[in-house]
Amino acid sequence: MTAISNEKIPNNVNLSEDKKLQRALEQWQPNFLEWWQSMGPEGFQQRDIYLRTAISSNVEGWAHYDYVKMPDYRWGIFLSDQVPDRKIGFGDVMGEPVWQDVPGEHRNTLRRLIVTQGDTEPASVEQQRLLGHSCPSMYDLRNLFQVNVEEGRHLWAMVYLLHRFFGRDGREEAEGLLERRSGNPDKPRILGAFNEPIDDWLSFFMFTMFTDRDGKYQLLALAESGFDPLARSTRFMLTEEAHHMFVGETGVGRVVARSAELTKQDPNGDARKLGGVDLPTLQKYLNLWYSLSLDLFGSEISTNAASFFAAGLKGRANEDKHYTDHKAIEGVYPMEVPKTGNAMQLEKHEVAMRNAMNEVLRDGYVDDCQRGVDRWNKTLEAAGLSFRFVLPSRRFHRAQGIFATGFFSPDGAPLSKEQWEAKQSDWLPSAADKTYVKSLQAKAVVEQGKMANWLAPPPKGVNAKPVDFEYVRAEA
Repeated sequence: MTAISNEKIPNNVNLSEDKKLQRALEQWQPNFLEWWQSMGPEGFQQRDIYLRTAISSNVEGWAHYDYVKMPDYRWGIFLSDQVPDRKIGFGDVMGEPVWQDVPGEHRNTLRRLIVTQGDTEPASVEQQRLLGHSCPSMYDLRNLFQVNVEEGRHLWAMVYLLHRFFGRDGREEAEGLLERRSGNPDKPRILGAFNEPIDDWLSFFMFTMFTDRDGKYQLLALAESGFDPLARSTRFMLTEEAHHMFVGETGVGRVVARSAELTKQDPNGDARKLGGVDLPTLQKYLNLWYSLSLDLFGSEISTNAASFFAAGLKGRANEDKHYTDHKAIEGVYPMEVPKTGNAMQLEKHEVAMRNAMNEVLRDGYVDDCQRGVDRWNKTLEAAGLSFRFVLPSRRFHRAQGIFATGFFSPDGAPLSKEQWEAKQSDWLPSAADKTYVKSLQAKAVVEQGKMANWLAPPPKGVNAKPVDFEYVRAEA
């Protein structure tokens, strides 16, 4: 177990032994805090929140719970313990010792991977900064803030790598992470899903269910990296990421449970009549955030992904557990792709396995998402309802990859542009749907132990506390 030091910047990387690096990060720290005050959760910076803070890198007993004001949160730099004599587990360099410093030939690529991952962390905080004003309960408000502060810490993880290993370029990139803004037309965040507005709690739950789950798979792939400091950083980030996905899956699950209850109560089976979210609208939000998150894996056929794998920079999730051919030179991946010159026709291709690494990673993600959807459907089944949620086809509503230029229905059937435009509002949230969902959240539920009408209470509270615990203290 590696303990966390109690320095100005909490860390387990012996930061005090590298004074130049320590000074550089201490100069970045006030810029981060200024960003947090201006772009973090609005209106709650001086409230006492019941949050967990990392105190060690050991998976068991790694966190401490207590009240803290978010600007005083102990952000820091935590790497999982080093594995002695670790070897690169895949690609052309398989079996070679992992790198403790950046190989010169991979410097630009590694920097790009780290910056792209790092950019997602502050982006999600920016997307969610106004949600506190429409919270469905104090329990949910606390979970939002826990997600936010941990995304801030994940930003610190990537900034440490940039400062420690990339010199002036890294310092400039670290500043850039605080300068871009989610949804800003002039300085947007790097990846599309992180520029989408999240101005209602149903979107927040779907984001943490689907988009944070993409984050899990990206981190699992980077945890295999031959660049050991990156692998160790992402392994610890996965410990915190699990809570974010829990918030999403159980949040949607609580909406599903309440919607099922209200559907049965209304004579016409319309949950909206009783102030709930109807099941077809839930499916539309699922379609939106799932398809946006699919884009984050990149193109189905990618020479970049092949190069990352070959060089030992980014692997497959759980390489040792799920695969036997760790070089992936001979294999192929069967794939249906749009026909050249006619996006409305598909034809079968066999893609070299290395060129399909994004799709391999997406496979694990899709299976993982399906398990969550299956749990929601069990709730509907137990309620005696025939409605079932369905993950749409990977072709549906894509802005990245080989299907981005075509139009496809949720079941994957090719469509003309006219057919898509005629049916789009049946498959994705319309302006009226969004207005209705936001109307349910027009007033925050701030009374201790109370829940908004449109979602069920959780079965238990946080850290063995009751659901009606004072997770967010009233203003003094």
